[in-house]
Amino acid sequence: MNSLRPRLRAAGIHLGISLLVAASVAALVFWLWYPYPYREISGGRELFLLVVGVDVILGPLMTLAVFNRAKPWKELRRDLAVIALLQLAALGYGLWTVAAARPVHLVFEIDRFRVVHAIDVPPELLNRAPAGVDAMPLTGPTLLAVRPFRDEQEKMAATMVALQGISLSARPDLWQRYGDARPAVLAAAKPVAELKSRFGPEAARIDAAVAASGRSADALVYLPLAGRKSFWTVLIDRSSADVVGFIALDAF
Repeated sequence: MNSLRPRLRAAGIHLGISLLVAASVAALVFWLWYPYPYREISGGRELFLLVVGVDVILGPLMTLAVFNRAKPWKELRRDLAVIALLQLAALGYGLWTVAAARPVHLVFEIDRFRVVHAIDVPPELLNRAPAGVDAMPLTGPTLLAVRPFRDEQEKMAATMVALQGISLSARPDLWQRYGDARPAVLAAAKPVAELKSRFGPEAARIDAAVAASGRSADALVYLPLAGRKSFWTVLIDRSSADVVGFIALDAF
């Protein structure tokens, strides 16, 4: 019992430090990379918990296993340093994985919105993003739109590439600023009243999202949203085409 108590104390201290680091990482992930609703749409919460949860648990367990005051201080310090390095390496790899999967843009694509993730964008096209557009922002998703095709040949080529798994929204050479697409967004959008008629049992949830937008239902229109793991609905201001809300509802 006397030998177990120092081990538990050391593991407890290690756990506390690990939880503080995890809290800092959570702020980075959920406030910058995966703000609401992207932590739901893009699976950021599950990915974070898997990566950080394993890291937080394994580090203190390894400390519990190796900590022994009977060891020479030099040997004990080496063991703890190795554990810390392994834990930091695992955390770094986990963060890299979360960053690679992060949403970088919310793109209007013809008649819908699509969430584009960093891993979706072909690296060879990154330098073809429009001037002033950050292809891989680190401060959360930005609003963009797919520009009109220049001719039928470009349209056919883009369609063939899309059939191979690269969506139009993930191609920097087809991006344009969202402001340039506002008329097209409003032309494609539908009244929120229609959404309520289609999903009568979800009327209370729709009303709550409308209220949260700060606008009346008559001042809003909607479009469907395609994400990585689910389909949602985007609420849009009828006058400005600003995105003002999201509903966890498949409106396709």
